[in-house]
Amino acid sequence: MEIEKLRALLEEVKGGEIAVDDALQSLRTLPFEDLGFSKIDHHRQLRTGFPEVIFCQGKTVEHVKQISERILAAGHPLLATRATPDMYEAVKAIQPAARYNDLGRTISVSQSEEEGTPGILVVSAGTSDLPVAEEAAETVLMMGNAPERLYDVGVAGLHRLISNHEKLLTARVIIVIAGMEGALPSVVGGLVDCPVIAVPTSIGYGASFGGLAALLGMLNSCASGVTVVNIDNGFGAGYSASLINRLTK
Repeated sequence: MEIEKLRALLEEVKGGEIAVDDALQSLRTLPFEDLGFSKIDHHRQLRTGFPEVIFCQGKTVEHVKQISERILAAGHPLLATRATPDMYEAVKAIQPAARYNDLGRTISVSQSEEEGTPGILVVSAGTSDLPVAEEAAETVLMMGNAPERLYDVGVAGLHRLISNHEKLLTARVIIVIAGMEGALPSVVGGLVDCPVIAVPTSIGYGASFGGLAALLGMLNSCASGVTVVNIDNGFGAGYSASLINRLTK
């Protein structure tokens, strides 16, 4: 979106439709827009292909509302993670098309009606891991992909995973979310020939140490092709998977 706007602005300057000083004024908010409490990076989509994402944890409802308003005004899609229902209501008041995933705790507004690119499979070990899985899936969706989900197929009942072997084989990149001992990414990694992004979750009994046991298990995976993001970081996994999927189109 930002590339098209920049090209159009340059064409207007070239054709004499807009003065250089006016064009310069328009460009002042391209690198970032300073709201005092936040500096919004409007230039990020031009650099990376996707606009800035709002991490809502620790922010007030009013902060999320104002940042969202400026991102939408710039013509960008909106993705906000770790958002509360109150934050969603505030964003919905300025943009009725806003959508809330209460399980994944995300707010999203798409600026495109294009069909998403297939190729990303989101796998969760258990139902308790779904909040992180849904954060990953929403991120994948907002980055222009059509995520496929395969949930509750942990190693405690391995036949549930094996019965969905075809889904694993057709994916271009797989996000695998698991808590407890975090064994599922290793199993998946031994079955497929595509990148596997492992996400440890903080789900588990006391000795799981809030996801540390799963994190260490995934980092020590003996399966090739498994990379690991931080504990409960569904967004990071979804973002990385989307970058990989973009390269494999």
